[in-house]
Amino acid sequence: MALATSTARTRVDDTLLQALPSRLTRRDRYLLRLLYEHDVLTTTHVCDVGFATRRRTTYRLAQLYGLRLIDRVRPLVTRGSGEHHWVLDEAGAVVVAAERGLTRRELGWRREDALALASGGQRLEHLVGVNGLFVGLLKTSRRQPGARLSVWWSERRCAAEWGDLVRPDGYGVWTEAGNTVAFALEYDRGTERPAERLAAKLPGYQELMAEDVRPNWLLVAFISERHEQVAREALAVTTLPIATATVRTGASPAAPIWQPLDGDYRVALCELSCRP
Repeated sequence: MALATSTARTRVDDTLLQALPSRLTRRDRYLLRLLYEHDVLTTTHVCDVGFATRRRTTYRLAQLYGLRLIDRVRPLVTRGSGEHHWVLDEAGAVVVAAERGLTRRELGWRREDALALASGGQRLEHLVGVNGLFVGLLKTSRRQPGARLSVWWSERRCAAEWGDLVRPDGYGVWTEAGNTVAFALEYDRGTERPAERLAAKLPGYQELMAEDVRPNWLLVAFISERHEQVAREALAVTTLPIATATVRTGASPAAPIWQPLDGDYRVALCELSCRP
């Protein structure tokens, strides 16, 4: 369950929609595209993606919320007060659709689905974890010259491209220090048996990588060192280019946290491009 904060709000009508273009910045439009493509972002995610301070983030989010561009849910937590989880709203969907030359109906977006997803549960936790990893790369690219996340595909986009073979949790292309690595991501929160789940996906990845097109690494991220170790032992027999990491909250996924299956050391994400 969650605390939905969508009380009485501005009506989405022609007057509102006609006023929006002059009130939207490039950053606003970028955020709307991210929310459409990746479903939900927390306030922390949004801050890391494009703002200098938390205060400026919450101020602008409140404005966009008032314009019906985005909506918010605060999932219930057992301790303390959870942060807002942001999704696209009616006017935001119209903006995204217009950028793609579509009507809102053709966009295939439903507000009810967006709010239901953001309300809580294992699916939300998994999605927030996956999005957090990619947002961590975006945050690093903002602070580090020469670093760039040039591609970020959602699970939905991966399924559309490769669903007949395998469905990663995400796909990205990271460049740093002149090195580029294209990777598929599997994210494990310890709610399943990671070794069995990954083993079932390996034939699909084997076929995908045999095509000699993206991706050239499979990254498997865990939140538990124990689960990482168990999975590494089970995956040791494969020859696929796989690297694992236990990702800590707030740590950059670009840092030297990735351990190739055939190594006993950790390397930075960009250093994987130097390995055969």
